Amino acid sequence: MKFIQRLGYYLSGFTIGLIMLFFFLNGKKTSCDWGLDARVMKNIRLKDRHVTDEALTFFQNQQIDTSNISIILKKGDVNFKQSDVQAEPCKIYQVEGKVEQQKLGLIFENCDSTAILKRAFILN
Repeated sequence: MKFIQRLGYYLSGFTIGLIMLFFFLNGKKTSCDWGLDARVMKNIRLKDRHVTDEALTFFQNQQIDTSNISIILKKGDVNFKQSDVQAEPCKIYQVEGKVEQQKLGLIFENCDSTAILKRAFILN
């Protein structure tokens, strides 16, 4: 069997498999959070979130709605250089995202059952 024939069989089987996956997973709430960044964000999103008074004061002073925290947790990125992933008992992550033409930074303390927003600030 020539290489072109084997490649054709492989690609046809691969295509059928993709179509079947698309058919079975269509409409289901499945996600492919395989990257480290995506796993951390999903982990924080799924936990009970608490906001400190310092962070609430920042949002009030800047006139930013606190619902933007959820938007940043869906579309933002984790800055691992500024995060402390070795901290005990709770890891500390800096999440950055853009909301309302402002780039915001959020410092989360990610514990076992809760995620605490410790501080929020505007990035340059």
